[in-house]
Order: sequence, then C-alpha cells, then structure tokens
Amino acid sequence: MKTIKYILFSTFLSLTILLSCNDYLDINDNPNSIHLNKVDPELILPGALSQIFRTQAITLNRFGGLMMNSFAGNSYIYGNPFSTEYTLTVNNTFYPQIWDSYFRGTANFSLIETYANPTHQYDNYFAIAKIMKTYYLQTIVDLYGNIPYKEAFRGQENTTPKYDTDSDVYKLLIAELEMAIELIDQQHEDAADVSKTDIIFRGDMAKWKQMANTVKLRMLLRMSNLGGELGAYRDQKLQTLANADFIKADVLINPGYSAANNATQNPFTSSYILTSAGRRPTNYNLFTVSEHFAISLNGNPDNDLRPYYQRFNGIIDGRRGRIFTLVSGALKGVRQGAVPGQEGAPADNTGVSRIGIGLAMGDAPRVTLVSASTKSGILMTQAQADFLLAEAALRYPGLFHGGEAYFESGITASFTYLGARNPNNYITAIKNRNGLGWSGSFDDKLEAIMTQKWIALTGINPTESFIEYNRTGYPKSPLPTTTTRLNRPYRLVYPNSEYVANSANVPKMSNEDAFTINQYSPFWMRN
Repeated sequence: MKTIKYILFSTFLSLTILLSCNDYLDINDNPNSIHLNKVDPELILPGALSQIFRTQAITLNRFGGLMMNSFAGNSYIYGNPFSTEYTLTVNNTFYPQIWDSYFRGTANFSLIETYANPTHQYDNYFAIAKIMKTYYLQTIVDLYGNIPYKEAFRGQENTTPKYDTDSDVYKLLIAELEMAIELIDQQHEDAADVSKTDIIFRGDMAKWKQMANTVKLRMLLRMSNLGGELGAYRDQKLQTLANADFIKADVLINPGYSAANNATQNPFTSSYILTSAGRRPTNYNLFTVSEHFAISLNGNPDNDLRPYYQRFNGIIDGRRGRIFTLVSGALKGVRQGAVPGQEGAPADNTGVSRIGIGLAMGDAPRVTLVSASTKSGILMTQAQADFLLAEAALRYPGLFHGGEAYFESGITASFTYLGARNPNNYITAIKNRNGLGWSGSFDDKLEAIMTQKWIALTGINPTESFIEYNRTGYPKSPLPTTTTRLNRPYRLVYPNSEYVANSANVPKMSNEDAFTINQYSPFWMRN
C-alpha cells in the first residue's frame, strides 16, 4: 500500500514543516536523518497534527464546497472551471489526495501508538493519537467504505495490507476512542505533560475527552438508519454517551502560524486568501459563491418556485456577507456549470462574490496579512457539535434532551464564529419555517438541522455536510448543469495509488458503482 509504505517519509515531512513553523523543538540534526529510535511521541505529535490538517483545510474544503453546491467557479475569469467536478467524473484520479494524505497523516498517529510506554509516560500522547486517528479515518470510511486497517500502518512489514469491512473498522475506531477516554480518566501519575506539544488543546485532557465523546457521537449518528446487530450495537454505545461532556467551543489548531512564508501560514489563508507576499492566490479569484447558495442566503428574492428555495423566502441570512463578499448589497454567484452568456452566468457581469472575511478571519473586523496568516485553523466547530446533539435529541429523546436549544445554540455559534450579527433575529425569523427552523415533523426538523449545518460548515468543513447529505438526503440542491448524472456520488473510487501498489487487495469496483447504493457503498447507507 503506497500510502503506508512511506510512513517514515511522511513523519519526517511533518517534522520539517513543524520546525519551520515553531521554535519549541530544538533539533540540530537534519530531520531527514533522524533515527527512528529518536523519533518519540513528543517529537511526532505537533507535526502530525499540523500536516494532516492542511488536507482538511485545503482539499476537503474544495471538494465539499463543490459537491454541496455552495462553492462555484468564477467562469468570468477562468472560462470553464471545475469541469471534472461539474460533470461528476468520479474515477481513480478524482481527489486522490484525500485518501493518500489522510492515510499518510494517520500513519503518524499510529506510529505514536507503537512507541514503548512501560512507565505510562506517553499515555496522553497515546490518547490524543487515538482520537485524531479516529477523527480522520472516519472520514475515509465515510467516503470510501472498506479500507485497510488491521494490517495497515506497519511500514515495510506489510506494504500490501488487506481490506477490512467498513462496519468492522467503525467498531475498532470506536474502541480506540474508548481506550483514549480510559487513558485520560486514569491520569497516571507518570503521564507526561503535553501542554508544549499539543497544538490544539494545549494539554487540557478534559477537552480531549470532550473531543473523543463528540467524535464518537458523530460516528454513532452516522449509523442512525441501521437495524439488526449494528443497530443494537449503536444503541448500546449511545447509552455510554447519555451523560457525557461534548465540546463546548470551536476546536482550533495552531502550531505557530506566521506570515514568514507560505508554508508557515494558516493553510486556508495561503491557499484561499493571501500569500505570504501579500498577493491573492489563484483560489481567491477562482472560487465564488454558487448561485444556489446565493439564492438561499439572499432570501430567494426572485421567488424561485422550487421547494428548497421557498423555505428561504424573505429571510436574509445575516451570515451571508461574512461567508462571501457582497456585490451591490447581496450575494452574487454563478450557477455550477454555467459559462458567461448562459442562464446562471449573465453576460452583463458586474462582479461576483468572493470568499468573505468571516471565513478568512472569523469574527475579526478586517483582514491583514499578519492576522490572516497567524489565525488558528478550525478542526471542528461548536456549531457542528451542537447540531449533532440536536439530532441526537431528535432521534433518541430517551437519552438526549434539549434538541431545540442545541439547534439554536448551533446557529448562534455559527454567527459568532463568522462575526455575524443578530443571530436571535434570524432564529426568530425561521422559527416556523419547516426545513429551516425547529418546526414541523421529524423530517422537517432533520432537514433543518442538515440545512443549518450546510450553511455553518461552508468554507470550514463542507465535506461533513456532503457525508451527511448522503446519509439523510438533506439539504436538497440542484446538480451542476453539465452533468448527466441523476445524483451525486455515494462514495469515491479508490485512488490509482491503491490499484498500483495494493492491487491484490483493493476492491474491484467500477466508476459506476460510486453512483449506486450497493455492496461498495459505506455500510451506514445500505439499509
């Protein structure tokens, strides 16, 4: 397996990036020459955390934003952008970096777990590694289905690991989370302080436990449509979370971002907002708001009669000018697939909305090179956690409570992060709008949760919304005009790296299998 085979290269690459960003690791040797017995968890962890996050911040933002029809390409400048995404040409060259980068990144966490720990010195490192390995591998399972796990991450000992069923991997990952929680609860007296190397919670292990509980809840809710043995397993594990603590603030990551060069900047900033030279990167001009997202957050001003727009009628979302820039007081986007002169991309263009200050700077009033470069990345938002809890209360009222309160808290947290004003006015305005506010039937409320999650995670972690869309069917949106497909993909195709390096084990699926719910689809959508 190519991605596992180069585990050490990935580790050393992570360390190199870390050293360029921070001064708290004093290593005089060339990191590419470090012997494995010198690479201890203290040295590995910060680079492992920061390197894999780059893929989430850059690649997963692009993929999810386009799949969920919130991003579009600025065809006024680039002619026919994102043709592969718009035609939904999903094959083994479609976003291979998601698989390759996430497996390389999680290999670093696995390496931490294999380190000798007879005195429990590395208990906290082990706990963090297990939580983050699970956080990222869940996304891989949700996007690809079966993956190598039991035989993975062994380096040269096994470069062609066998694939495990995705449902088994889910159970194993949940067990990893529970082991992490146990390590945190034990608080062994010899466990090393991780405050100097933990670039997320700065050594606050209580917050790491909240993160583990939140990821576990996310996994169990993915299984919400299952019955039989897996449904019983889900229900038993949900019982363990009935009185648990979950994250109560945005989960941020910052290894010491700076404006020194592009590699040391916040990766979202360098890719989408400003380079270290103070110039706009290609992505700033390439990406615009989609027509679909613009109509929705502008309040459907032209009264489009499609049902998924009618619920937005007259409700102008206060977040719109923070997520994207306003043009003449409103969002102006491009229909996915349209080129100038076609419907959805009028020839009389006067400019389109670009990525806004809320995504660039959160609640800050303006963007400067230094402030944007040093801004913390965002791993998981409080809004996302609140929407998970709202759904848990909706589905399992015997275990979780306060669905409406969590729903409204999620909206407020989204407004707060983006620096948008008057969330209470918005919550009041949508209160009786089925599918947008907390009203109506079970399905109406579920649609409202997914719609609000879609808005809140645009430009932050939209791939989560894409996965949730495949689970729930919400929120509904039009397909790009250039595709002949009748639906978005239910999964991705294994990358070419797997077909080359692990051909004996990789499932022999076709491109068409990605668009049909079948034995290759993630297990939680097959019932």
